[in-house]
Amino acid sequence: MSTTSEPRRISVFDTTLRDGEQAPGNAMTAEQKLEVALAIESLGVDVIETGFPAASHTDFKATRMMSERLKGARLASFCRSVPKDVEVAVEAGGTERHQIQLLVTGSDLHLEHKRGITREQAYSEVRAAVKVAKELGVTDISIGIEDASRGEHDLLRGYCEIAVEAGATTLALGETSGCMVPGEFADLTHAVRQWIPASTTLSIHCHDDFGLAVANTLAGLEAGADEMQVTLGGIGERAGNAALEELAAVLVYKAEHYGFTTAIRTERLYAAYQVLTRAISMPTPRNKAIFGEYSFATQAGIHQAGMLARPETYEYLEPTRVGRERSMLVGRHSGRGILAHLLDQLDVPATPELLDELYHEYIASRSGGECDELHVVRASLAERFAQPAGAGAR
Repeated sequence: MSTTSEPRRISVFDTTLRDGEQAPGNAMTAEQKLEVALAIESLGVDVIETGFPAASHTDFKATRMMSERLKGARLASFCRSVPKDVEVAVEAGGTERHQIQLLVTGSDLHLEHKRGITREQAYSEVRAAVKVAKELGVTDISIGIEDASRGEHDLLRGYCEIAVEAGATTLALGETSGCMVPGEFADLTHAVRQWIPASTTLSIHCHDDFGLAVANTLAGLEAGADEMQVTLGGIGERAGNAALEELAAVLVYKAEHYGFTTAIRTERLYAAYQVLTRAISMPTPRNKAIFGEYSFATQAGIHQAGMLARPETYEYLEPTRVGRERSMLVGRHSGRGILAHLLDQLDVPATPELLDELYHEYIASRSGGECDELHVVRASLAERFAQPAGAGAR
């Protein structure tokens, strides 16, 4: 828990258009990437990763378009520690407000079985890539350590020393395989924080294979990280990445506990998510936190009774804070209370006999998971009792 009086500003690095977009089913055109980037920029993120310009003409084009259109957020381009990748990224996005993120291999497992190179060869690669970036006029250089969560400390510390010596501005710690629990990732983040100066930004990048990407990110921030790498809706490789909207909500509602702040405009989150889902034709899960179809909906009678009296009885997170609306559904698990509420809106006396009749007609007769929005049932009752249907109650 924070003991300082002033909140600590956390930078938000959005990788929706790189790590998120490279996952199966999420590919976009350059024009779609630009549209999503503008929506994400409107949220107040600090850095938007455009993609991998050297690997894709689409990403090259998208990076160029974003460099011309983005005004608030800085750009970041993904590169291997290869001079040619750096050159292409700079050609696409220039050097102004453009971070070059150099991928390095953070574990002996990856060095041996994926790259087939030694530690010294890996170190030489990153030195050469940083040198090229600086010669091209890049002033914002990030060293992104892939699979750092399975990396040996002496290997990781070697990368940190190279990054500091070469003048990198950011060190990004990748929990690439999603293998850690929060305590483990906090320990790793704390160790790395001790190996680099306070002037070097420590960024963290967590995956959701155990469903712990958000929890691990929070643990890393508490352990001293300055920046969180996230995606909108948590999209990304395999099970996905740390979800921007979940972390933004936690840091707003638990600001006193954590003592962190961001520039995210949470009320715009859902609108940006809708831009993304249209671009990649992604269906929305029923139960996902913040963005789920029914995240702010209920049909359970006990819950509805409490929320009709006072919404916060079952609604800690206010839907309007994240661009959503509250809804109540009438289904098999609803009770007489919701019917009494609707009758009261229509100025129809809710006698026990009438409630019993309507209960059996609108609730008890339902089977399976079918349910109706409240305004649909209200319109039906309004017609039945010869009242104007009006606007649906939410």
